[in-house]
Amino acid sequence: MKPNNGTVHIDSILWHGFVFPGREACRLLFLNSEWHLEGTAVFSYEQQACRLEYQIICDATWHTLFASVAGWLDTTVLDIQIKTDPTGRWWLNEVEQSEVRDCIDIDLNFSPSTNLLPIRRLGLAVGEEAQIQAAWLRFPSFKLEPLPQKYRRMNEHTYRYESAGGQFITELKVNDSGFVIDYPGIWQAESVSE
Repeated sequence: MKPNNGTVHIDSILWHGFVFPGREACRLLFLNSEWHLEGTAVFSYEQQACRLEYQIICDATWHTLFASVAGWLDTTVLDIQIKTDPTGRWWLNEVEQSEVRDCIDIDLNFSPSTNLLPIRRLGLAVGEEAQIQAAWLRFPSFKLEPLPQKYRRMNEHTYRYESAGGQFITELKVNDSGFVIDYPGIWQAESVSE
């Protein structure tokens, strides 16, 4: 269910990262018929400090329209703009990315935030599963790659998640908004809005 057009609905979360040691704050809002997912991740990668701000805009049915990532990794400054069009084409900094054509969801490799997008879009009932292919923004190369994924809803707040043809399998615990609150060994929620 989505709020009426023009209203703002906000949920927020703070994660503690283990693989990329650090913190990430994120919020979800619905504004002018679009979903906005935006956050800031501050973490360590190979003993280098990293700060990344991101924004993702989806239409009312959770199809990714735009994403940006800006910040820095050690001495490297990053400014990434991703856009899509209604025919399924994707661009990364104005260069078309044909290998992710027809993907619907963006997946930020450094963040647990984007699991929310297919979870909300698919609206699976308990026991149902779906296979998708996400446009995966790989960290730290920041290249877009196709990533096959499978979501199976185990119960109201648990999804079995697989990616790369079963090379990675885990169970994700989510809250009512769809934010991952427990990504075993990788991220853990510290604070979630009520």
